Amino acid sequence: MHALISYFASLDSPGVYLGWGAFQIQFGNLIVILVMILLFALALFLPFPSGRKRP
Repeated sequence: MHALISYFASLDSPGVYLGWGAFQIQFGNLIVILVMILLFALALFLPFPSGRKRP
């Protein structure tokens, strides 16, 4: 686990880039975008908690 954290936390390395044709994105930014999309989808589809009903 420490190796994984140090891999993502090291700022000395140039980073990992992924490319598809003319599109290129850094791996860390891709992870952030995917998590944001996941949270947005969860916010849309999870039921909104209803408050207590007043008597």
